[in-house]
Amino acid sequence: MDRKYWLSALGALMLGGCAMAAGGMAPVAAPDASVVESPEALANRIADAYIRLTLEAGSHEADYVDAYYGPAALRTSATANPRSTADLAAAARALVAEIDAALNSRAFAGPANLGSQRARLIALRGMLHAADTRLQMLGGRRFRFADEASGLFATNPTLESLAHYDRVLAGLNHLVPGDGPLAARIDAFYDRYVIPPDKVRRVLETAIGECRRRTMAHMTLPPGESFTLELVTDKPWSGYNYYQGNFHSLIQVNTDLPIRISRAVDLGCHEGYPGHHVLNMMIEQNLVRGRHWQEFAVNPLYSPQSVIAEGSANYGIDLAFPGEEKLAFERDVLYPLAGLDPASAEDFARVSAATDALGGARLTIAKMYLDGDISRQRAIELSQHYLLLSPERAEQSLAFTDHYRSYVLNYGWGRDLVHRAVEAGNADAATRWARMLRILSEPTFPADLLAMESAAAH
Repeated sequence: MDRKYWLSALGALMLGGCAMAAGGMAPVAAPDASVVESPEALANRIADAYIRLTLEAGSHEADYVDAYYGPAALRTSATANPRSTADLAAAARALVAEIDAALNSRAFAGPANLGSQRARLIALRGMLHAADTRLQMLGGRRFRFADEASGLFATNPTLESLAHYDRVLAGLNHLVPGDGPLAARIDAFYDRYVIPPDKVRRVLETAIGECRRRTMAHMTLPPGESFTLELVTDKPWSGYNYYQGNFHSLIQVNTDLPIRISRAVDLGCHEGYPGHHVLNMMIEQNLVRGRHWQEFAVNPLYSPQSVIAEGSANYGIDLAFPGEEKLAFERDVLYPLAGLDPASAEDFARVSAATDALGGARLTIAKMYLDGDISRQRAIELSQHYLLLSPERAEQSLAFTDHYRSYVLNYGWGRDLVHRAVEAGNADAATRWARMLRILSEPTFPADLLAMESAAAH
């Protein structure tokens, strides 16, 4: 997994309160009333306040700051004496109110001022509203799933009922016939495609290398970019990208459970190319270094950025390996490396495609569980039944939901949004890669993906 960044130039001005809470909070520094502040100076000042607020919030939650590659002294200063979660939430609301006032002021009234600084402030507004929501949650407030999704991620996914997936299960019954529960049969089938532990690193490195080669055929990556691969245990996720700055990532893969052959390309694209590693590099190169928008050097886990980050990383698999190309690469290269029978690759791909159609059930189950409509045990049972997971994998899936709550929406729903935006209008390969590069290189919001899809369709 990885959570990454950004927000939209065109995203709707989200919910958000305006009132500044009283007591205890260090006020946001305001310019001298006699000085007319330029749009750029205003955006820089609010960006500085946002960076400090985010770093302070990281003192209250270990996962809050997903990546930071700005000045170390600023982190040290911000975390030396952090404000309370309540005061930080109030500060976020105060900054949102200031942005609203600025966007409605004369400074942004003329067409000449409707460009990058306006887009930047809208992006900052979205990130600050998400910060307010998360900080309230850290203070003990609980939201319904839909409200949490809107507050943190500026989107509200369309969910199918679990009954919708019964038809998919019926089809899988025919694909994997036999006795016993379907989940057990599927699990036994997949266990035939586990990468032996002593071959995991070589298979993963080969897959990542191919993902990189295919991405570089369409995108120019920063010189000297690199990553380090680590195999780890005892994590609630299967993979994670820790972006280090200077175009370098630490990619970790969790080996708590056996790794199946299909995960090699999936992890290589998602965590690496054209997924999180590429996204992070494009943001650093184009926004942090190119435009000097330092707010993008800090990446909170819970923000609308994550919809784009996880969605683009998941869609990146299909972008890099369209049609039957993933099957061909796995069969011809990865299966032999893993010591698996290449002749069985098509059977595995067929079953995998069918089970992928069940992915949306994970989000429906998460919503029911987080809203308190079902117990934890019932959520595990439903995960086994509808996601065709073993008890161990169902437990790992729910442990992720326990830890990250509505973050789970960013994978499937985020992928759907990116997929529709990139492929709208039956785009050819060159257009798809160009659209993907644009998404990765600009402040992008879920609403922007919908706008991109609509524009391309017409």
